[in-house]
Amino acid sequence: MSVRIAPSLLSADFARLADEVRDVQDAGADLLHLDVMDGHFVPNLTFGPPVVARLAPVVRIPMDAHLMVTNPDPLIRPLADAGVARIAVHVEACVHLHLTLSSIREAGMSPGVTLNPATPVNSLTDVLPWVDFVLVMSVDPGFGGQSFIPEALDKVRRVRDLVGPDLDISVDGGVDPDNAGLLVARGATTLIAGSSVFGRPDRGAAVAELRARARAGE
Repeated sequence: MSVRIAPSLLSADFARLADEVRDVQDAGADLLHLDVMDGHFVPNLTFGPPVVARLAPVVRIPMDAHLMVTNPDPLIRPLADAGVARIAVHVEACVHLHLTLSSIREAGMSPGVTLNPATPVNSLTDVLPWVDFVLVMSVDPGFGGQSFIPEALDKVRRVRDLVGPDLDISVDGGVDPDNAGLLVARGATTLIAGSSVFGRPDRGAAVAELRARARAGE
């Protein structure tokens, strides 16, 4: 599975989101990562389905939503209607994780499970039949621009050992050229990057450098 680069919209200029989306698409991004936060599950508040629906007409790549919300279930259908391709939910946010994952698939999207830095890898064991990808957080969720937690490298390796060779493993938080190859070497296949893409004036060069460093770890 080739490595994919997914710029995180959380680090974009919110005053010109459509232009920012076009910029990273032209730069060669494979996915557009959407951090949906409710101010309860995490202490930040971002955007929801109405904003995603307004952006959808300019998005040419799959939209990848990470729901950092206390109750993700009511957002599933609106995000599907907005054109989102896949959704990751947190173990801690779902009363009935299997039902939430099944609802995501029934809505026509790919379901994923997010592991916070302190969430054990074995929490995946009983839901793997309903999961298309795993999102490993390499920072505590809620804000962009945080420093990468080095212990995430071993966590990615342990997730890969558990899920086998074919499942997509995404990593989000402090991803940059310095750790891209290390993450891929341990089994990551999607690198979610915020400030290391949107924080640079030349997004094409930023995406190209991440991809080159990632391929060095394959």
